[in-house]
Amino acid sequence: MATSSPKGRILAYAGSTRNIAGCVLALAGVVLVFLGVAGTYWPVVVAGLYGVGALLAPADRVRLTISHAEVESGRLSADLDTLLGKVGGNRFPADVVTRVGALADVVRDILRRADTLTASPDHLHVVSQTIRDYLPSSLEAYANLPRSYALTRRGEREHSAHEELLAQLDLLDTQMRKVAESVHRGDEQALRDHGRFLQDRFGDSGLDLRF
Repeated sequence: MATSSPKGRILAYAGSTRNIAGCVLALAGVVLVFLGVAGTYWPVVVAGLYGVGALLAPADRVRLTISHAEVESGRLSADLDTLLGKVGGNRFPADVVTRVGALADVVRDILRRADTLTASPDHLHVVSQTIRDYLPSSLEAYANLPRSYALTRRGEREHSAHEELLAQLDLLDTQMRKVAESVHRGDEQALRDHGRFLQDRFGDSGLDLRF
């Protein structure tokens, strides 16, 4: 949505740092009202605190550049969709299709956080290799086998090709979930860091903003 329209500008300001800081101090004013400190001039107190918060908060940084990770994440998403389009039909058993779909959901969740991937090139590399090499190589090797051969065990202790593929998919799923967990830990740390920032700036307002 373009922010040049009145509605767009309102939505942009609603999510801005200045509005959030103003709302935090305004909420502190509401607390003062309930404590009986503000008196009959409570609307002025609440509005004034909002204004102070909005003025003291740092302005949102303008970000026009597109990071390498954002560009690469878009390409990886397209490559993943292309790969999934080749998995459908009768080429693979239903349990394989199900596991590939579950793995793809985890990978998509990771790719949505391109900003976090920017800070972790190793994670971006693993995700890229999974989409463009590890996963398609496993599926391709299986798809080139006759179905009857793929489902047959060669010995009592040897897995069938079907079982081997499922094991490889499980390994990839486990690795991608580790990457996803690391990404979410980064989000949690960012939230905690912001909480400490608010506590340092507005800690004397009487509100507990610690996590």
